[in-house]
Amino acid sequence: MIEITGLTKRYGAKTAVEDVTFTAKPGRVTGFLGPNGAGKSSTLRILLGLDRATAGFTHINGKPYQRLAQPLRTVGAMLDGAAPLPERRGIDHLRWIAQSNRIPARRVGEVLEQVGLADAGRTRVRKYSLGMKQRLGLAATLLGEPDILVLDEPVNGLDPEGIRTVRTFLRRYAEQGRTVLLSSHLMGETADTVDDVVIINRGRIVTHGTLDEVTTGHASLEEAFFALTGSTPGESW
Repeated sequence: MIEITGLTKRYGAKTAVEDVTFTAKPGRVTGFLGPNGAGKSSTLRILLGLDRATAGFTHINGKPYQRLAQPLRTVGAMLDGAAPLPERRGIDHLRWIAQSNRIPARRVGEVLEQVGLADAGRTRVRKYSLGMKQRLGLAATLLGEPDILVLDEPVNGLDPEGIRTVRTFLRRYAEQGRTVLLSSHLMGETADTVDDVVIINRGRIVTHGTLDEVTTGHASLEEAFFALTGSTPGESW
């Protein structure tokens, strides 16, 4: 389980997140949604030990990320902006991660097959499309066979078939009793993937609950999102 309790992060006079509290539970896919600058990235960075909270805490299976004995075997994470070296082959990128985390080398071929990159593993990353880079990032999260996935925009750059493949994979992953926390700006796709929804705006949680609870009284998740955040479809979010 992922537990975030009373999380606050300030950068000088600016407050990025304030008193953020929610959970992502085993067996469910939780969507973490909000406009640009709402505090999603700050929250995920603190969760994964990449930044420190001003107040509050984040726990993964009851512990801060920094105290996990084998992080990659517990949580697989893909944050927006994380990328391998362009001149490195995809397979070598994964081999380096596997070796540094004492993960069997056989897992590299398995995850490349799992994300549909088996034929592109020996291609240098600079030749990858955005969608292929996303698949490589997803492969890296799966190396340790973790029970928890934290994914930022996992279908960004994928074609419709790739999006459907990832959606099906995440649903099955959760159905095995595992935890999935994902952020996305694709409301229609998110609605087809998640069980629970957490919406953040201006650093504060504005609502959280099951998909049905959040969308009650609205025609869609997208409509609920705009109504709760005050955003409009024309804005960058």
